Amino acid sequence: MWPTILLALCCLTSDTHGAHSPDFCSKDLNSSVRPGFPKPIKTNNPGVLKAARHSVEKFNNCTNDIFLFKESRVNKALVQVVKGLKYMLELEIGRTTCRKTMHPNLDNCDFQTNPALKRTLNCYSEVWVIPWLHSVEVPVLRCH
Repeated sequence: MWPTILLALCCLTSDTHGAHSPDFCSKDLNSSVRPGFPKPIKTNNPGVLKAARHSVEKFNNCTNDIFLFKESRVNKALVQVVKGLKYMLELEIGRTTCRKTMHPNLDNCDFQTNPALKRTLNCYSEVWVIPWLHSVEVPVLRCH
């Protein structure tokens, strides 16, 4: 019973003549906000950068290249609130001078400058982050 009374108090106000009129609860506050829809996010957002790194780590684990790749640029990023956050990224990755067998920190790896070894790929990635479970999945990763 309490929630019903609270809702009635929240959503109805009296005008100066004593008639009830809807207040902010029934107004369209922001018609562009659609819960669950992907929305653009800045490409330098810390969550986007972490998602890009997870994408590259998955790429490195799935290829037989002797060198590691790392993200060079995030061109476009969207985020969607689902059970956690789903990042949708368009990014460029490049081959580094670090070999997979050494397992270095990617932050310390420089991009290849040797024209014979230099390689850049364009990728689309979806990264699902569930912070409260400390879970990160990369269900979609396509590079060409």
